[in-house]
Amino acid sequence: MTPLITIFTAPKPFRDAHIDLIQCNAIRTWTALGKDAEIALIGGEQGIGKAASEFGVRHLPAVKINNDGTPLISSIFELGRSVNASPLLAYVNADVLLLQDFLTSSAKILELVERFLIVGQRWDLDVRESIGGSSGWEEKLLADVRSIGRLHPPMGSDYFIFPRACFQHIPDFAVGRAGWDNWMIYQGRREGWKVIDATASITVIHQDHDYRHLPNGKPHYRLPESGENVRLAGGKRRIFHLEDCDYHMVDGRIKRKKLTWASAVREVETWPVRKMNSDFLNQAFFAVFHPTKAYREFRPHLSKPAGVTG
Repeated sequence: MTPLITIFTAPKPFRDAHIDLIQCNAIRTWTALGKDAEIALIGGEQGIGKAASEFGVRHLPAVKINNDGTPLISSIFELGRSVNASPLLAYVNADVLLLQDFLTSSAKILELVERFLIVGQRWDLDVRESIGGSSGWEEKLLADVRSIGRLHPPMGSDYFIFPRACFQHIPDFAVGRAGWDNWMIYQGRREGWKVIDATASITVIHQDHDYRHLPNGKPHYRLPESGENVRLAGGKRRIFHLEDCDYHMVDGRIKRKKLTWASAVREVETWPVRKMNSDFLNQAFFAVFHPTKAYREFRPHLSKPAGVTG
């Protein structure tokens, strides 16, 4: 029987005790979604194969990597797509806990819309114990989220749900680095799909962690690979956020987001890059709405000697 959704991810190596704990927690909650969800762990990093075996999920180790050894989003999505013929696909960060509303809300949207991208804010929670292995775990987790959880700012997304027909071609972004998640939102708007903020309908919980697993312990947005991701995305003007979603899901219904003054300005500002794919017009519009920022970006070019480029 073909499942409703394939959830795929590229976990970090299972060599740090806390990373091991939170990734196992996440996978355990995904498998609790039942037969409507098939899970695939992608990559050849330490411990991934063992975790896949322990949880009875797919393991796809043959992922393509960049020169730094980081798995590529293009390859991850290609492998995730190859698992089965499920109508829905979902990339989810490997430290994120899922609940049943992940399935029910996705199924409802699939009934109503042909092409879409579902994203949303996450709840941050400090987790130091195993989750998902006993009865009542979901109710206890929700209680913890309500009492001590923190709603993350709308700067990106830790999950992406979309129909199989969408996102068939993706640049060679580096996973776990900044920029590619923002491009997903931009591309959905560029394609004219409904980009749906499901924060009010889907509760996803991100388990807190540090950056010891990254080079020199630096946050992902400070790494050179993040700069390369932004370049592959087409530059900073294509870095969209959850506030750029044009729809949201509330009480089981998909509604167009009401425009505020700020969001209306943003729609006008991004119109050239969304509708015309024009960098020149987009830069011009950006300069109109953000003259100080535009001047600061352009000022270094004014100080270069004649004939010097780059």
